[in-house]
Amino acid sequence: MAFPKHASESDIFLHSSFASRFVRDSLPRFSVPQDSMSREAAYQSIHDELQFDAVPKFNLASFVTTSMEEECNKLIMESINKNYVDMDEYPITTDLHNRCVNMIARLFHAELEENENAIGAGTVGSSEAIMLAGLAFKKKWQNKRKAEGKPYDKPNLVTGSNVQVCWEKFARYFEVELREVEVREGYYVMDPAKAVELVDENTICVAAILGSTYNGEFEDVKLLNDLLLQKNKQSGWDTPIHVDAASGGFVAPFLYPELEWDFRLALVKSINVSGHKYGLVYAGIGWVIWRTKDDLPEDLVFHINYLGADQPTFTLNFSKGSSQIIAQYYQLIRLGHEGYGSIMENCRENAMVLKEDLEKCGRFNILSKDDGVPVVAFSLKDRRQYDEYKISEMLRRHGWIVPAYPMPPAAQHINVLRVVIRAEAEFSRTLVQRLVFDIYNVLLELEKMHTPTIPNNIKEEKMMLIKSEVKKSAMDAQKEVIVQESNKRKKIMAS
Repeated sequence: MAFPKHASESDIFLHSSFASRFVRDSLPRFSVPQDSMSREAAYQSIHDELQFDAVPKFNLASFVTTSMEEECNKLIMESINKNYVDMDEYPITTDLHNRCVNMIARLFHAELEENENAIGAGTVGSSEAIMLAGLAFKKKWQNKRKAEGKPYDKPNLVTGSNVQVCWEKFARYFEVELREVEVREGYYVMDPAKAVELVDENTICVAAILGSTYNGEFEDVKLLNDLLLQKNKQSGWDTPIHVDAASGGFVAPFLYPELEWDFRLALVKSINVSGHKYGLVYAGIGWVIWRTKDDLPEDLVFHINYLGADQPTFTLNFSKGSSQIIAQYYQLIRLGHEGYGSIMENCRENAMVLKEDLEKCGRFNILSKDDGVPVVAFSLKDRRQYDEYKISEMLRRHGWIVPAYPMPPAAQHINVLRVVIRAEAEFSRTLVQRLVFDIYNVLLELEKMHTPTIPNNIKEEKMMLIKSEVKKSAMDAQKEVIVQESNKRKKIMAS
C-alpha cells in the first residue's frame, strides 16, 4: 500500500503539510492509493516535485508562449470548464472562434468580402492543422482522379527535409509518399527549383515552410509559386501549395508586410499557424485557414446534432477546451497590428543583439538569417576540443535550456545551438545580455578544462589570449546588464 498508516485525528486537523504523515511517504507512482490525503498535502507534494522542472522563461528551445497578461489569465480560468465542442451551449465562445478565423484569414490576405466568413478551424496546434490540411489535399486529389478515371492509390507530397516531424506523421498515418528535397551545407531550407522537379501527377501539394524549425529561415514561397505555375501550365496539372506558417505566420505580416507568401499567391490554398507560438497564447491552440470553400472538400466535414443543434465539424479530436480560443481573441483585439508589430520588432532587435555579441567572440558561425523568425542558430567554428552538445550541457548549470542538434540529412555533420527569442515580457534585452555573459563564461570554463597540463610557451600564450578575449567580452556584457538595470531604476524613481 502506498500509505500504510491510517489518518489520525491529529493528521486530519493538522494545518501544516510538512508536519503530516504525507511528508514521510513517497507519492504513488504505479497504483491508485487506497487512502485519501488532504488537498493541501496533495498540492504541496506535487508543487514541490514540479520545482525540478526548468523555468519556462529560460527554456530557449521552445517557440511556445509562457507568459500572458493577468487579465487574459483571468479569462482563461473563467472559461477553463467550457468544452468548445458544445457549440449550441456556448454560442459566444463559438462566435469568438469564428472571429479569430476571420481575422487571421484577412491577415493572410484571403480574398473575402467585408462581412464574408472565412473558411478555417481552431486546432490544438499546428500538427493537427497540418493533418487537416493534408487530408483536404489528399481527398481533393482523389476525387479529381476518380472523376477522370485515373488511379488514385499513390499520392505523394513534396517538402524539404527540414520540415517538422508532424509532416512525417501525416505521410505515415495517412499513407502518402513523402518526397523530401535534401538541404545542403550553407542552404538549410527547401530549394524551390528542386521541389518542382519532384512534382508529378500524383502530387497532392508542395509544402513550404515559413520559419524553419532548424534556423528560423523563411522558404521562398513566391519563387515556388512562380515555378509551379509554369510546370502546371506545361503539364496540365493543378498542383497546389500549402504554407506551414506555424512559426512565421504571426511574424511575417508585421515585420515583412510586403513579403508575398500567403493567399496573394495563386497556388497557396491553405495555411496553418500556431497561436501558441508568435500568436502569443499558451500551448494548445493552432489555426488552419483555407483560401476558399472549394478548397475544403465537403465530404470531410461532419454534421452532428446530438448536442442540441446541427453543427459542422472538421477536426481530428472532439472535446477541446475553450480557454485558448478565448485567449487568442483577447490577444488579437488587445494588441492589434500596433501591438503585434511592436512585439515582433523587439524580438527581432533582441535577436540581432544576441547574434552580434556571439559574432564578437569569434567562436561561432551564425546559421540563421536576419530576415525570418527571430531565432539565432549558431555552430562552433572549431570542434576539436569540445562541441555544441557540451556547451548546451554546461549552459543548463546556469539555468538556460539551449538545445543542440544536428542539421537535417545531407547536412547532419553540422551541429547547431538554437536560441528562440520570444516576446519581450519573456526574454528581455537584459536576459539576452545575461545569456551572452553565461555563454562567454562557459567558453572560458571549457578552455580551462582543455588546457594542457604540461606548460608549453606557444600554447600558454594562445591560452592567455583566449582568456583575455573571453573575460573582456563577459565583463562587457555584465557591465551592460548593470548599466541597463541602473537606468531602469532611475526611470522608476523619476516617475
